[in-house]
Amino acid sequence: MNMSLKNEPLTSSPGFIVALPKEEWKGTPILMKYTTEEYYDLEISESDEAFGARMVRKKFEKPVTHTPEEYDFPDGLYQDHWENAEAYGIYTEENGKKTMMACIEVCPEEWSNRLMVTELWVHDSLHRQGIGTALMNKAKEIAKAQGRRAIILETQSCNVRAIAFYRSQGFELLGFDKCCYTNQDIERHEIRFNFVYYLDRRAGRWAENNEK
Repeated sequence: MNMSLKNEPLTSSPGFIVALPKEEWKGTPILMKYTTEEYYDLEISESDEAFGARMVRKKFEKPVTHTPEEYDFPDGLYQDHWENAEAYGIYTEENGKKTMMACIEVCPEEWSNRLMVTELWVHDSLHRQGIGTALMNKAKEIAKAQGRRAIILETQSCNVRAIAFYRSQGFELLGFDKCCYTNQDIERHEIRFNFVYYLDRRAGRWAENNEK
């Protein structure tokens, strides 16, 4: 696909989404940089009779920016621990050089018959053009074709924009991990939030068409 961002405005048409083969795109870095002014504060209560958790939306004293350089394991396509992953996206090509502009990577979690969205990224220049929705629709299409019962993904409590997007796509909060990244995740207001999209709320671990 050869596209010029300056001369050909992109749309959310599924025709723009193409396969990104592993042999060509493995290791391509994903620059997950974002700035946020808000976060969801995790308020936990515990007693002998009950455990409770509330995620309360609050504002930072000043905007916070997160960049790939903060983390020991920067994002990239087709990381070795995601076996059987497949990726789709949009790229530009100039003088034979391809530049990825948006992508989604999915990987089956076979034991639970769920599909994981392991990467979802859209370049800043393509925001608000329906690209994220088109990519997510691709994941839903794959999950349905594979007979998966749900799609799961991870984001952070401070990535309020991403959370709003996932909720708009029909995802809901599945759970949280308060020490996924560091032992100070709560204090840093960067807690792992897991979200889920159900294809069939009645399905068990294995969808009917996967039963042997």
